[in-house]
Amino acid sequence: MQAFATGILSAMGHNPTIGIRKFSGEVNFNQETAQGSGFHLAIDATSLGVQDDISNKDRSEIERLMKEQVLETTKYPEIAYDAASVSVTRLGDSLYSARLEGQLSLHNVTCNQPVTARIAAFGNMLRASGEFSVSQSDFQIKPVSFAGGALKIKDELKLSFEIVAREQE
Repeated sequence: MQAFATGILSAMGHNPTIGIRKFSGEVNFNQETAQGSGFHLAIDATSLGVQDDISNKDRSEIERLMKEQVLETTKYPEIAYDAASVSVTRLGDSLYSARLEGQLSLHNVTCNQPVTARIAAFGNMLRASGEFSVSQSDFQIKPVSFAGGALKIKDELKLSFEIVAREQE
């Protein structure tokens, strides 16, 4: 996830890249018929952390603000994405494009969130990647500001993902 600074002091600000350290999920995909029939992802909101090469002090402060003021992880410890509808298009022997029509639940608010993914299938393994944007205000999250509003985080966040899944045996 990428957040972007705005405001008078934005040139001095940081555009943090946030990574997910703990998540679980399930996908139903048939490679032979190129059909998907569902996707679920559960993210431990407390596991989000800054991925950038910054000082430990800055990292700790950004993570504290994100968890305490933005995501309120003690009240809302999970972020979830569920898609019952998945349409898949075969692009090549083991390459696919998928469109998920799902629901993103964040900060106790659920919104429609379509996601497009590129999928590579190798035996019992899938690798999916893609990107999409969300607005914090859609989830009743007020973007954080500093220095009396001279530096603040933009409402829109850019999310990119690369997930590897293995078939359960």
